[in-house]
Amino acid sequence: MKKILLISFLLLGSIALIGQAYNKNKFRQLKQELPTPNVYRTAAGAPGHEYYQQKADYEMDITLDDKNQKLFGEGTVTYFNNSPDALSYLWVQLDQNMRAKDSDSKKIKENNLSDKMYSFSVESYYNDFDGGFKIEQVKDSKGKSLKYKINKTMMRVDLPTPLKAGGSFKFDIKWWYNINNALKDRGRSGYEYFEEEDNYVYSIAQFFPRMAVYNEVEGWQNKQFLGRGEFALTFGDYKVSITVPSDHVVASTGELQNPKSVLTKDQIKRFEKAKTAKEPVIIITQDEAEEKEKTKSKKKSTWVYHAKNVRDFAFVSSRKLIWDAMGVKFGNITVMAMSYYPNEGNPL
Repeated sequence: MKKILLISFLLLGSIALIGQAYNKNKFRQLKQELPTPNVYRTAAGAPGHEYYQQKADYEMDITLDDKNQKLFGEGTVTYFNNSPDALSYLWVQLDQNMRAKDSDSKKIKENNLSDKMYSFSVESYYNDFDGGFKIEQVKDSKGKSLKYKINKTMMRVDLPTPLKAGGSFKFDIKWWYNINNALKDRGRSGYEYFEEEDNYVYSIAQFFPRMAVYNEVEGWQNKQFLGRGEFALTFGDYKVSITVPSDHVVASTGELQNPKSVLTKDQIKRFEKAKTAKEPVIIITQDEAEEKEKTKSKKKSTWVYHAKNVRDFAFVSSRKLIWDAMGVKFGNITVMAMSYYPNEGNPL
């Protein structure tokens, strides 16, 4: 009898969850309920015989200002139009702008005071943080300025001539922004400050202008980003150079291209050992990390990471990080499973 009751409760719970997730809005888009089959997609949503995806490749130089908690970036985006349509403009996501002073996110935010609250929770209600991208320039590959219009968290870049089907377009962009305190702002990226030794751990995401998706269902997906929810993103290849203080460790999307420039000989040996190890190998020990915490190097190091056919890119940087790694076999491929954490997170 107990088993039957348990199953009944599980079923009722599942039904309740399904009911909560179902979109009952009278104005919901019918494509979610009754998709029309076409050459691009079947009625079930599977790719059709003329299905396509756009592609965007990024080459970026990123500099982390550890003294002032700022991030500076410049780079080249190569956008490939695999659609059958000619595009007269491109839409770019500026997700950091949800932290700008004039952000719509602040206008729609609802808060309430509870009996038990942290001081930083109250401070976040009255946060005057100057966030958001500061776009310095947008130019074509020949150095000529492109017309662009920023609308909150989206930017439209007008093309000098329509980008034809099968063609590609390169443009350069330069920007910077103030990095937010992730604990106070509760953002998906930012910094965590460790007052005792005056050090930071930076978890950096949504840090560059990202190409919006273009598809046959909606055209450009250019809805505003209000801080919650996720976007689909265009797949592409990344070549990213990240310049940080020389005593920092950078964990990143992709594969490290220049270990000899940023790691010691012992650390490189440990990393090579980790590729075939049957348990995690410590690449940077707690003693090494704690030693770095005592001093702040004025020198700079550049970590170079490449990633192929991924939808996004993020990284972490700090002098506090312990690092362990182990190779995991998937057929003929070895994937490195790696963890990075400050001593405050050891031995979780």
